[in-house]
Amino acid sequence: MPAEANPHKATKAAKAAKAEKPGTAEKPGTAEKPENAENADRAARATTAGGDGARLTSPASPLTERQEARRRSILQATAQLACRGGFDAVQMREVAESSHVALGTLYRYFPSKIHLLVATMQDQLEHLHGTLRKKPPAGETAAERVAETLMRAFRALQREPHLADAMVRALTFADRSVSPEVDQVSRQTTAIILDAMGLDDREPTAEQLSAVRVIEHTWHSALITWLSGRASIAQVRIDIETASRLIDLTATEAEGS
Repeated sequence: MPAEANPHKATKAAKAAKAEKPGTAEKPGTAEKPENAENADRAARATTAGGDGARLTSPASPLTERQEARRRSILQATAQLACRGGFDAVQMREVAESSHVALGTLYRYFPSKIHLLVATMQDQLEHLHGTLRKKPPAGETAAERVAETLMRAFRALQREPHLADAMVRALTFADRSVSPEVDQVSRQTTAIILDAMGLDDREPTAEQLSAVRVIEHTWHSALITWLSGRASIAQVRIDIETASRLIDLTATEAEGS
């Protein structure tokens, strides 16, 4: 019988094609149901703008222990694939297979490869933050401590250049649908810098927060130029140290006001 005359084969092919599309992954409840009704409601509220499925990764929707373990497995598989082959090596089907989850389930956690890689960067920064807290920077001034901290973060990414390139490319390609994940990366970077400043539980001033944003932009730009081969490590250090001096300038202004 010709393929077009066989409705069973046509239906099977249509389902297979649908499963490949991020926006048409299995809906919650058809592949793997949340553990209870409360989580189902949270997942529904976390639906992204323009997305077709409920997401389980929004900061507003806490995960159960089982869901969190699954999410960590997904992020670890993503990092391993990226370490081996960079951005192009991270394919949703391969991530699903490596983390032992259904493809539809993966799309419920991360609607696209970009969402996945940006979340991976946030996860890497969170681990780095924990390491930095165990061994804080030793500079005498806030600027020195911030520069040392960011160079340690840079060297951590430098050890896995394929992974760093994949995560930075994802940040660069991210559109508005990835805003929650990008905001998480920014908040994590801000927390790392504020810890290095040593404010002693004092709230940062508006000027200090502005300086932190400029430093974040400089760090991100320096990472991009290094990954593209347009800047040496020495130049990266100079740029980061120069931007970090803004911290001492804003501290002086705060003391004088």
